[in-house]
Amino acid sequence: MNAEQMTLYSGASKGAEAEFGLWAEAYGIQEVNFTFPGHPNARMRGLYELTPEELLRGDVSLAYVSRLLSRNYIGKGETFRRVLQALFHIVSHSREVFVVGEIQEDLTVRGGTGWGAEFAKLNNKRLHVFDQVQGAWFLWGGKTWEREDRVTIREAHFAGLGTRNPQPNGSTAIEALFRDTMVQ
Repeated sequence: MNAEQMTLYSGASKGAEAEFGLWAEAYGIQEVNFTFPGHPNARMRGLYELTPEELLRGDVSLAYVSRLLSRNYIGKGETFRRVLQALFHIVSHSREVFVVGEIQEDLTVRGGTGWGAEFAKLNNKRLHVFDQVQGAWFLWGGKTWEREDRVTIREAHFAGLGTRNPQPNGSTAIEALFRDTMVQ
């Protein structure tokens, strides 16, 4: 697989998503950044603004997401709902998902990114999470997280998600992911 065959799906947000985009661009990988009206985009390359109809296709009950992630997202507002709707499109278009964040004790990923990770699990996508607290990559094995030593992108259509506040080890992990994939 070469860069011309690959596409990164992301959300154009500052932080980890912007860093995934920077490295995709550096290696000549196509980029599709799903966004919506009023969203502050840190990336402009490959920007795709979802229509109201497309956003509705990704709609999900906040009560369901709250229950699944053991958090309360009810009443978070329209912008939060649109972020979840955009995550639907990002994950749906990908075959493999990479997340930078933190795995919690209940095996979910912290923050709004957690919905992207859970949606990937529900859709049987290959899911990797770089846990910034543990300083390591983990692969979802169906019931638990399994530590990974060397992570590479295996699918041409992949997603890059994560925290708006990546730590230095998270940024390094994103860079290494692209470097290790492209030098194979």
